[in-house]
Amino acid sequence: MTMTTCHMLLSLTILLLALSWAHSEESCPSGEVQKIRLGLEWFVNPDHLPLIVAKQHGIFAEFGLDVDLVEPVSHWEAEEEIIAGRLDVAVTEPLHLAQDAAKRKPVLGFSRFLHTDGGVMYDKSRSGITRPADMCGKTISYPGSPGPGGPAIVQTMVKADGKMDCDIEEYGKYNGGFYHTDAIESSKADVATLVFWNFEIPEARARGMEDVGFFSLKDWGVPDFCQLVLMTTPQRFQEQKGAFRKLVLAMRRATGVIHQQPALARKYFREYVSKGGDEDETQQEVMEATMTATLPAFPNDNSMSSEYYDRLMAWLAETDQVDKDEAIKAPVTAYWTNEVAW
Repeated sequence: MTMTTCHMLLSLTILLLALSWAHSEESCPSGEVQKIRLGLEWFVNPDHLPLIVAKQHGIFAEFGLDVDLVEPVSHWEAEEEIIAGRLDVAVTEPLHLAQDAAKRKPVLGFSRFLHTDGGVMYDKSRSGITRPADMCGKTISYPGSPGPGGPAIVQTMVKADGKMDCDIEEYGKYNGGFYHTDAIESSKADVATLVFWNFEIPEARARGMEDVGFFSLKDWGVPDFCQLVLMTTPQRFQEQKGAFRKLVLAMRRATGVIHQQPALARKYFREYVSKGGDEDETQQEVMEATMTATLPAFPNDNSMSSEYYDRLMAWLAETDQVDKDEAIKAPVTAYWTNEVAW
């Protein structure tokens, strides 16, 4: 063996040891367990699978984290809960993150973990809708009604389909909350928006709505905002940056388990939700259908681009969902960081 070969082997050994030490420190730098109170945006469902798998598979524990998943009893302002010390981090959507930033709220997003197809749901047989332009003047069910959100989404899609003479004031408005399927099934609304394809579409079909239709935001001019991200306040981010980095890495590893061992991920989810009580047969069918549609929706890349948020904020301002002057004062760097997402 030559001296050069020995040097190369020694260098390789040192590099491997360094990587091993780095991995060991990143996973669990000490015996201390760090508590994180994480607020969900809704009841526990398959969208939260990386969190549940990380808990049930022992990944959080391996990273020295004790993560408490907190379901909202009713609507909350997550940043206020964080400021008050009741939460450390919360789940939200890019849409709400940008809206809050335009209102000058102290919010900072730092990791994406779900990306599904989002859009508008309707019943083909009862609504008479065959294309987005047909939604003009229809009654829309959406959270936040009678605010501008629902009509802004539908009107953008209608225009993208070529109908330019639709009066945005003509839309009917119904607040069915997040119960989109109920709103369509009961005929209280013709269309429902802020729909996640992986949740409401399987739910509607499991409930016998075979003629349910769906228009995707990304196909009809609306920024693709049906994603879930983690957010906190800028102050809490600085205080717990190390813990949040571990949180991201643990969820990323859990995503690998979901992709590689989907049957195990299903098992973990069933075990976790069974703590909440029994479900009837229809609920179980809905949950299984939702799980199947959700398993591919967890990205390996947790980062998001500044260009994405620039486009989203511009659309919010164009459709009068946020104040134009305030939108200009909210640069992406003020409310999104990839510092712990890479």
